[in-house]
This record gives sequence, structure tokens and C-alpha cells, in this order.
Amino acid sequence: MTAAHAELPARRPAAARHGFAYATRVRVTRWMIFVGLLLAWEIYGQTFANPRLISPPSLLLHALFTEILADSRIVGAIGQAFWEVIVSYVASIVLGLAIGLAVGWSNFGRRSFFPIVLLLYAIPQVILLPLFVLIFGIGPACKIAFGISHGVFPIIVNVIAGMRNVNPLYLRSAASLGGSPLDVARHVYFPHMVPSLFTGLRLGMTMTLLGVILAELYVSTAGIGYWTKVYAETFDPAPLLALIAVLALMAILLNSLVRVAERRFTRWRS
Repeated sequence: MTAAHAELPARRPAAARHGFAYATRVRVTRWMIFVGLLLAWEIYGQTFANPRLISPPSLLLHALFTEILADSRIVGAIGQAFWEVIVSYVASIVLGLAIGLAVGWSNFGRRSFFPIVLLLYAIPQVILLPLFVLIFGIGPACKIAFGISHGVFPIIVNVIAGMRNVNPLYLRSAASLGGSPLDVARHVYFPHMVPSLFTGLRLGMTMTLLGVILAELYVSTAGIGYWTKVYAETFDPAPLLALIAVLALMAILLNSLVRVAERRFTRWRS
């Protein structure tokens, strides 16, 4: 027994080294794939592609600094879009958690209201855009509301799914110990629905960005959607792809923030 215990301290660093080496290989492979795709894109864009339809990454980078970031109107439109996405996403989280907890708290709520949530989720939101324009106008309120309509449903569905996975024995035990609804939500429901919740948060972030950009494309007269349409209709792919790259970076940034929060709240699971 003593010898077995003496081996444990030596095994742990080996396991840690193995985990670090595996994570390093994953990062290296990921970057190799990314760089390889960029090189293939550059070669294809320089030699075979129609310059009116696609531009290589080198021209995209040049357009980013000479046309996109050099134009204060476009920079302002990007900042406006980012602000609209943040407001829409925060509102989606608040509404999604509130509605998801209210619907998923009891079997009656799930049976009565969850089918209605799924029905509304199944409706293509883009067909409702004219209704949003009639209600909110063509300003930022319309884009924020349209972003919320896209982002709130994935959060609601995943919150309810996470609550359904809680063992009923835990709920009865909490009730028998005199736990309040707040205690049950904090110490029983939340730990068990964390993986599902953060899945919903990542999906909700993506859908919120999609909703805001769709509203920008169809409603905006000076936002990032307007400039996207201008570059697309004039067959100017370099700044168009640069704008798309900015939107992709926006999505990556928000997704990274969600992953940081997920690691913070799921640390106990490891």
C-alpha cells in the first residue's frame, strides 16, 4: 500500500505532461489547417479566381486598412453593430433564463407552454422583419428587437432541457430539507443545467448576431448592412470580404467570452 501511494506523485506530473502535449498538438494542428486554407485561398485568388467575384487574403487585408478602417463612417457602423449585438445578446440571456426557468420549473409548465415555445422557435424569423419595422421603425431598436427574437429561443430551449435532466430525487431531497425556490434553483437546477445552458448561450450568441446582421441588411440605410450591400452590388469583393471578416472576428470574440465563463462555472466538474 505504501509503495502504491508513493507512485501517485510521480504519475500525476506524467498525466499533466501528457495532457499538455495533447493540447499543444491540437493547437498546432488547428493553426496548420488555418494557415493551409489561407495559403490555398491566396494561391487560388492570385492565379485562377475571377477578381470581380473573389479576392485573395492579401488584397482583403489591404482593403481592411485602406478602405474599411480608414473610413470613419464604416468604423462607426461596425461599432454600432457591435453595440446592438451586445444589447440584444444580454437581453436574450435575461429573457431566455427567466422564461426557461418559468416554463421548466414544473411538469405542468413544460406540458403547457413548451410546445408553444417550440412552435414560435420553428417560425422563420426573417418573414417577421416587416412587422418589426412597423413596430420599432428602422432605427437601432428594430435591429436589437430582431436580434433578441433570434437569440432568446435557443437559450429557452436549452434551459428547459437542462432542467429536465435533474434527478427528481434531488428536488425531493431539497424540498424535504426546507430549501426555498431560490435555493433549489441555485444549488440543484443550476449545477445540473450548466452544460446545456452554455450550449444555449453559444447558440444564442450566434443567432443574435445573425438577427442583427439580417436587420442591418434589409433595414439599415447607413449601417454595416448598408455597406455590405454597396460592396456586393458594385462587385467589390475585397472590402466585402473584409467586412465579413470583421463580423467573423466579432462572433469569435463573443464566443470566446462565453467559453471563458463556461470554464469558470464548470471548473468543479473536472
